[in-house]
Amino acid sequence: MHQTEFNAIYIMPNTTQLEDFVTQVRRDILRQVHKVNSGHPGGSLGCAEFFTALYQEVMDYSTDFTMDGKNEDLFFLSNGHISPVFYSVLARSGFFPVEELQTFRHINSRLQGHPTTHEGLPGIRVASGSLGQGMSVAIGAAEAKKLNGDSHLVYSLHGDGELQEGQNWEAIMYAASNKVDNLIASVDLNGQQIDGSTDDVLPLGNVKDKFLAFGWEVLTIEKGNDISAVIEGLKQAKTKTGKGKPVCVILNTVMGNGVDFMMHTHAWHGKAPNDEQLEIGLKQNPETLGDY
Repeated sequence: MHQTEFNAIYIMPNTTQLEDFVTQVRRDILRQVHKVNSGHPGGSLGCAEFFTALYQEVMDYSTDFTMDGKNEDLFFLSNGHISPVFYSVLARSGFFPVEELQTFRHINSRLQGHPTTHEGLPGIRVASGSLGQGMSVAIGAAEAKKLNGDSHLVYSLHGDGELQEGQNWEAIMYAASNKVDNLIASVDLNGQQIDGSTDDVLPLGNVKDKFLAFGWEVLTIEKGNDISAVIEGLKQAKTKTGKGKPVCVILNTVMGNGVDFMMHTHAWHGKAPNDEQLEIGLKQNPETLGDY
């Protein structure tokens, strides 16, 4: 990674510092959605470890951002409503000033509720949040790298409820058929979506077996909220690339992880904490790297 002028953490040398990073990200998530009384804290909190692992330990990228992303790993967020965690990690990894997190969901801000590209936010290469489309985008980017002779990888993240969208499965079938083996697509398997549990809304069955049946290599990270386990799992996934199959990583996470009253329930999928709830959440996640 190339450092920039911004005050950010670039390489985290040990687990304690990584966990401190995750704690600060959770604070950022809570404060962003509270300030505007809008946003999606539940899934964001559940993926704090994933984003931290990806941007602090796993991906090879530059903060000298270009849209084409040549000669670096790329990441695409498909379930774009969890933008608070994405923005926090991008800022604290040096893509833009941490202070800009104060503008989340403000009119004319670069940090909209779902990531957009028209305002030119470094780190964002595609507008997302219209669920089910990110898999196709990631596959296209992976194929472009192959055409360009670029050996770097493409990563993506998808919600489990999002897999109820049919476009995913056409893309999943295409990727295996065309041996898109420079792609690592992760699924946030927390069992919750906006209207309830995924089992109640539209059961997904065995997600691992589905990807296997479609011809993918599949790895499962049982402890998706353990930073060491996530890093180990993603690094293992990298060893599976280049072997003729796209790679799926299933992350078993907890919705609202790290804030006790938000955990294990869909109620906080898209609900902001009030003043009292914010203070409770912040006390459970003491400041580690400095608030904005």
